[in-house]
Amino acid sequence: MTDIAKRYKENPILSPGDIKASEKNMDIECLLNPGVFEFEGKTWMLIRVAERTVQKDGVLSVPIYNDKGKVEILDFDLKDPKLDANDSRVINYDGIDYLTTISHLRLVCSDDGIAFYEPKGYPSLFGEGEYESYGIEDCRVAKIEDTYHLTYTMVSANGVGVGLRTTRDWKQFEKKGMIFSPHNKDCAIFEEKINGKFYALHRPSSPELGGNYMWLAESPDGIHWGNHKCIAKTREGKFDSKRLGAGAAPIKTEKGWLEIYHGATDGNRYCLGAILLDLKDPSIVLARSEEAIMEPVAEYEKTGFFGNVVFTNGHIVNGDTIQMYYGASDEYVCQANFSIKEVLSKLGV
Repeated sequence: MTDIAKRYKENPILSPGDIKASEKNMDIECLLNPGVFEFEGKTWMLIRVAERTVQKDGVLSVPIYNDKGKVEILDFDLKDPKLDANDSRVINYDGIDYLTTISHLRLVCSDDGIAFYEPKGYPSLFGEGEYESYGIEDCRVAKIEDTYHLTYTMVSANGVGVGLRTTRDWKQFEKKGMIFSPHNKDCAIFEEKINGKFYALHRPSSPELGGNYMWLAESPDGIHWGNHKCIAKTREGKFDSKRLGAGAAPIKTEKGWLEIYHGATDGNRYCLGAILLDLKDPSIVLARSEEAIMEPVAEYEKTGFFGNVVFTNGHIVNGDTIQMYYGASDEYVCQANFSIKEVLSKLGV
C-alpha cells in the first residue's frame, strides 16, 4: 500500500448528527463530498447533504424538488403492484425511477479549517426545475478572477448531468443551466485560463462502448464547451479499474497541473490517485500514479452508509500542503493533508 495521506487525528470532522435537517419532515441520511473554497478569511465547505423523508406505516415516501426548489413528498402504497421497492436507494413506480434520498448543498465555514459551523445569512442551494428535481450533488468550486464557479451534478428522471451556478458573494447566484448533458459528472474547472480559454475535466459515461473515463474540454466563456479529449482511462487490475473522475480544480505546480482524482474498482472500492498534465496543453498527460495515494483504511472510511470509500472534490492549497476535505464511506466529512512534493515524487517527477 502507498497511502501517503496525513489524516486529521480527530476525523470525522462532521457527521450527520452535526447538521440540522432542511425541513421537519426530513431526516439527514449522510454528509458527502464537499466543495471547498476561501472567502472573507475563512475556510468554507459546500457539503452535499442527503436527506430521506420521514416514513409512515404502509407507505413509501420519496422526496422531489419542484420548480421553486421546495420539497414535495410523493407517497406510494407499499401494496401497489406498480411499485418496485427492492432497491433501498432507487425505487420504480409505473416505469419511473425515483431516489429514496435527495441531496442539496449546505454552506458551512471555519476559522481554523477544522471546526465548522453554519453561518447566518448564507442560503443553502437546492434543486430547481425539471433537470434538478431529484437533487443536486458533489459540487466543485473554482475561483476565476473575482467569480466563483460552482459545477455540480444535476439529477432527475431525465438523467445525470453537470450544472453551473456562479456567485461573487455567496448570497446571490446566477444559474447557467446544464453545461454537460447526461450522462456526465465529476466536472472540475481549472482556476486559471490557458491561452485565453477556460478548461475543465469531466466524466461522460459510455456503458456499451468505451467506459467511465476522464475527459478534458475547453470553452471561450465557461458555459459552452467543446474540443473534448479523453485523457485517462480505466486500468485493469488497478485501483481505477472500473471508473475514474476528477476531484477538485487542478493545482498549478512548476511540474504541471496536478489533479487528485478518484478511482473505483468493480467492487466499488474508491481510492484516490494523481495525474499530472502539461501546463500549456493539459490534454498532454505527463505522469499518472500506478498505485493509489489514499485508500479507505480508517474505520470511518471502511464502514458507513456505503463503505470502502474515500472521495474528494475540495481542497485548500497552502504552499506545499494540500489541505484536503473528503467524504468517507458516503456518510462523513473528513480532513487529510498531502505534500505536493511527495505526490509529485510518487509520479516520478
